[in-house]
Amino acid sequence: MQPYSREPEYLTTLADGTVKQLNPFTGTEVWTVPGRGNRPLGVGGGNPAPLDPDAHGAHCSFCEKRYTETPPEKSRVVHRGNTTWETHYRTTAEEMFTTVADFRRVPNLFEILSYEYWNLNYGYTLPTHVATRREAYLASPQGREHLLSVIDMKLRASGRTAAEVAAMGEDERIAAASGFFGGGHDLIIARRHYVDGATHDDQLAGAGTLTPDEHGQFIAFTIESVRGLYDLNRYARYVTVFQNWLKPAGASFDHLHKQLVAIDERGVQHEATLAKLRSNTNLFNDVATNYASYKNLVIAENEHAMAFAGFGHRFPTIEIYSKSEQPDPWEQSPEEVRGMSDMIQAMHAATGTAVPCNEEWHYRPIDVDLAMPWRVMLKWRVSTLAGFEGATKIYLNTIEPAMLRDRVVDRLFALRNEHRIADSLQIAFEAPCRPNSLRYARPLRG
Repeated sequence: MQPYSREPEYLTTLADGTVKQLNPFTGTEVWTVPGRGNRPLGVGGGNPAPLDPDAHGAHCSFCEKRYTETPPEKSRVVHRGNTTWETHYRTTAEEMFTTVADFRRVPNLFEILSYEYWNLNYGYTLPTHVATRREAYLASPQGREHLLSVIDMKLRASGRTAAEVAAMGEDERIAAASGFFGGGHDLIIARRHYVDGATHDDQLAGAGTLTPDEHGQFIAFTIESVRGLYDLNRYARYVTVFQNWLKPAGASFDHLHKQLVAIDERGVQHEATLAKLRSNTNLFNDVATNYASYKNLVIAENEHAMAFAGFGHRFPTIEIYSKSEQPDPWEQSPEEVRGMSDMIQAMHAATGTAVPCNEEWHYRPIDVDLAMPWRVMLKWRVSTLAGFEGATKIYLNTIEPAMLRDRVVDRLFALRNEHRIADSLQIAFEAPCRPNSLRYARPLRG
């Protein structure tokens, strides 16, 4: 069976084995040249250093014994045992260490778009309930001390000397704190820095080392937080979600966390995709999941999601699509969200914690009238763009899609046997791969 003839070939293999790829959404041209994909993928190696037992829970500013090094927490998820999870909101300074958070939502110390951006360009001010919390936090001696210490840390990191910070009045320093309460750039921080029982510094805790249940909470909490940013700022047109894993992928700390950033545009990639979607509402089936099925690139499938080796990306990319009829992640059922979470967790587990990678979310912007599926890209940052790419705008991806599929599939079978990923995954040849499995373009149920 061949793909729908209206669409061009997005994958072409030449006689010498060179694979030429074209991204169906962006038009990005990518080549994979034989022999360049045989290099090691991970970073580090060598001689891992033993961990200091006294540093447990305090390895970086995101760790559980160093909560005071992040701005005032918006919410946290706490595991109470078995299947019980609780979400606590508006944590006070006094409550900071009364529980251990499995996941925390805190403002980013250095926002991409600051509170001042929204205030000066749109007249945005703190909503009443947020302003009230800010005042209450400052009215608490412990809260005021925490807030001032974080502000001082930010000022020093921004280039101010200790003397310059000390010379500033307290009110001047506190004036910088509005973004800690009503800003639009949040972090979702996981509890562990290293896996439980780790003895050496190469045993980092990543998304794939979480259990499927833990990862399900991570994803659900992230979705709730995205919706919260939209509710907070009516000028936000899109909340972008991404995860940088390891420093080569842009991470400041080798500690698992996601970032959520409210922006006032849809973004160039969404605009390009929307232009094509308006002429073909079944676009994501035609050029993504259907095409991947025809080319035998499907990695795994479950009732609610499908993962395949992507094509036309600058880096080796696993694409994960929600099958839901509902395009907004926060409107999907718990079962649909969990199906996506299980697929994402499995792909991270197969990737491993030694591979630098970015997790990027894409979903329908709130001001768009067309349906599009929630989809997640997991990009392996295993190569460096250089002069060839800059001169030609043709990108050399060292791992072609079929090779990526094979690497991940082999690992998935082993992980499932070890019960480290969800049993519900249908891997490779087990997947049904039915045409038009994405249901986003169908009328929503009443």
